[in-house]
Amino acid sequence: MSNIDIFKKVQKASSELNLLSESKINEILRALADAAEGNCAEILSANEKDLAKMDPANPMYDRLKLTKERIDGIASDIRNVATLPSPLGKSSKENTLPNGLKIKRVSVPFGVIGIIYEARPNVTFDVFSLCLKSGNACVLKGGTDAFDSNSAIVNIIHNVLKQHNVNPDIVALMPAGREATADLLAARDYVDLLIPRGSAGLIKFVRENAKVNVIETGAGVVHTYFDKDGDLEKGRAIINNGKTRRVSVCNALDCLLINQSRLSDLTALCIDMSEKNVILYADEQAYDQLIKDGVYPKHLIEKATEEHFGCEFQDYKMAIKTVGCVNCAIDHISKYSSKHSEAIISENKETLAKFVKMVDAACVYQNAPTSFTDGAQFGLGAEIGISTQKLHARGPMALEEITTYKWIIEGNGQVRK
Repeated sequence: MSNIDIFKKVQKASSELNLLSESKINEILRALADAAEGNCAEILSANEKDLAKMDPANPMYDRLKLTKERIDGIASDIRNVATLPSPLGKSSKENTLPNGLKIKRVSVPFGVIGIIYEARPNVTFDVFSLCLKSGNACVLKGGTDAFDSNSAIVNIIHNVLKQHNVNPDIVALMPAGREATADLLAARDYVDLLIPRGSAGLIKFVRENAKVNVIETGAGVVHTYFDKDGDLEKGRAIINNGKTRRVSVCNALDCLLINQSRLSDLTALCIDMSEKNVILYADEQAYDQLIKDGVYPKHLIEKATEEHFGCEFQDYKMAIKTVGCVNCAIDHISKYSSKHSEAIISENKETLAKFVKMVDAACVYQNAPTSFTDGAQFGLGAEIGISTQKLHARGPMALEEITTYKWIIEGNGQVRK
């Protein structure tokens, strides 16, 4: 079957989703959660084949790896999506014109959503559950690194759909290889929306080559600014959590900005990260301070170069930049940020207010780590991505963000003069 034939089948099946009731959709999601847990051994076996082809030192290895605990978490997220209210059929505006025409704006699915993503098989479950709940069919183009895992997962999804007498063509996994990617990028007659999830390189490639409408889910070049009025203990916990909770995800901390008046606290702020062997790329002032203190392991301290600022490490690595004031921190973020998530640690209300107003990012934190940038953490259910653009959606994208709307006009024989 050609790639175009796949798109046609998904597009045709998408219209059938309009007839599924909310209760039926929720029933399918609960069954899928059970199937994910019940077929855990099959999924892990396929995942082992993918893992065997990747160097464990590769930062993507952690994203690729599935475990029973992670599958249990995925199943929990799917069940959570089933409990969320449907985003469809919601009226956001209603009006009756002087001539008696009744007009209302109602939320509807996009139709067919294409997802291009790298070695993250959990995305396959997340995307399908959100698309089903929002009435969208989906075309999945996962990374070659995760093809066996994704194939096993889509096979499970298809079986659940068949058991519930729903057309399995509402979800399709594209073949491995660049040809399938190129065809998906050009499928404007069949795919309504394209969402890339992955590295900055992947997102840039999709943005520059797609003919289908794209919502960017940007790479995360994430900063945390420790202000002159920052609380040391809060800062220590926030920085450590932001950096080391899970280094391969897009909300992980990449650069610590520290006010020069607090350089004497730098070692204390960073010391917990030494347990995870986090390499610090420090500018001259920060480097001298760390070496002078002599507490953070010297073999984990390196001098920063320009390439370390604006870098999404996805690894146990972090840059450190010394700044003179909050304005300097904001300027640095403005230059290097990917507009994903940024944070400030301060007890000064005026400084906090300025940072929030001036920093241009989808998510801006006060005295909390950027690790919370996640659809489930925001109470949205499993997310389909973090949008860093400003049109249509921004930040964690869940059910509401993958719907559009149409106008429904009810008349009684009126004609326009």
